[in-house]
Amino acid sequence: MSRPRIGATVAIAQLDGWVVDPNHNDAIAKTFKFADFNQAFGFMTRVALMADKLDHHPEWFNVYNRVEVLLTTHDADGVTDLDVTLAKFMDSVA
Repeated sequence: MSRPRIGATVAIAQLDGWVVDPNHNDAIAKTFKFADFNQAFGFMTRVALMADKLDHHPEWFNVYNRVEVLLTTHDADGVTDLDVTLAKFMDSVA
């Protein structure tokens, strides 16, 4: 069963530093920067464990100390509460 969409604008109002992604239909994005690759990879590992628990996986890209994240719920064709939950978790472990 699909989750109800809440929309990217509603989602970013609940988050710090997240933006509506201009290149994707109803998605939110944020770039995290760390001291080095080890910290970036540690962040990604912690997020991966939570993503598996939520059964909700981010689209992301990593180069050295930077992790670019895009969140949307594909089966809802837009942003849902799952995206907000994962975004808040990412912010808490960053």
